[in-house]
Amino acid sequence: MIVILKKSVTDAQTQDFINQWKERGYDVHVSKGAEMTILGLLGDTSKLDAESIAAYPIVEGVRRVTEPYKMASRMFHPDNTVVTVGSGEHAVSFGNGIIPVIAGPCSVESEAQVVAIAQAVKKSGARLLRGGAFKPRTSPYAFQGLGAQGLAFLETAKKETGLPIVTELMDIRHINYFDNVDIIQIGARNMQNFDLLKEMGKVDKPILLKRGMAATVKELLMSAEYIMASGNENVILCERGIRTFDSYTRNCLDVSVIPYLKKASHLPVIIDPSHACGMRWMVGTLAKAGVACGCDGLIIEVHNDPKNALCDGEQSLHPDEFDSLVKTLKRVAAVDERSM
Repeated sequence: MIVILKKSVTDAQTQDFINQWKERGYDVHVSKGAEMTILGLLGDTSKLDAESIAAYPIVEGVRRVTEPYKMASRMFHPDNTVVTVGSGEHAVSFGNGIIPVIAGPCSVESEAQVVAIAQAVKKSGARLLRGGAFKPRTSPYAFQGLGAQGLAFLETAKKETGLPIVTELMDIRHINYFDNVDIIQIGARNMQNFDLLKEMGKVDKPILLKRGMAATVKELLMSAEYIMASGNENVILCERGIRTFDSYTRNCLDVSVIPYLKKASHLPVIIDPSHACGMRWMVGTLAKAGVACGCDGLIIEVHNDPKNALCDGEQSLHPDEFDSLVKTLKRVAAVDERSM
């Protein structure tokens, strides 16, 4: 249930009202926008009488939230959430009309490799560096990543370029290695690892949550709700393609989910065109489609030697291809009066 307060309400009156509900056993989520203040009552609100709450002098209106996700709902939080990482000249924001690009290799293979790629993608306009240190692979015999050493190589690349790091956490036991990581990615296979999601709610870092391969939109938002309900509201949603009955591409990029999520939720939405198709020649087209549909960012795989990559070389762009794509995406974004 959400309670909309009148514009004339003072901070003291708001706090007193909040305290009353907390004493009754409800959690209260506060969303203070430019036009109104909204309080979200969390708990069993089924027996609450909306008319009785509306009778309070400071209350403008009361609405019931029918969606099972509350904190992720735009009804709870009408204004867009802007997630910011880094500081100073290296600060990057998602959800404010500018479209940051996260770029880098699927897997960190060596220090020289990731530093070279980081320098190249930064020159082309990437704002963050991606790279897998711990890799979930379908086959137990495939390259699983360099682990902690890979994170150390990413940190070196960050020192060399200033690019914030985005990398995947697979196991909460590895969290101590992530002190210098700027955005923690929860991959598609862990989207419904609810114990891990709860732990991400305790982390003071933004979380990039990827949609599961067969997850519905509702399930994605409920996974975000786990993180937010546990205390971390800095969540970025990522559409990375879902599994369908067809196999002509690795996955099927659901571009229609972008406008839907932005209507249903206040959280930033980015896309991963690389994992969506699995083929290098399609990545640029899907990236343009994502920008045209209103995404708040992109995460793109780039490798300086795709043919010899240890992971996903077939879907990785060469730095020259990435440079050309970014120039094209800037023109696409400009049509909608946005920038990269």
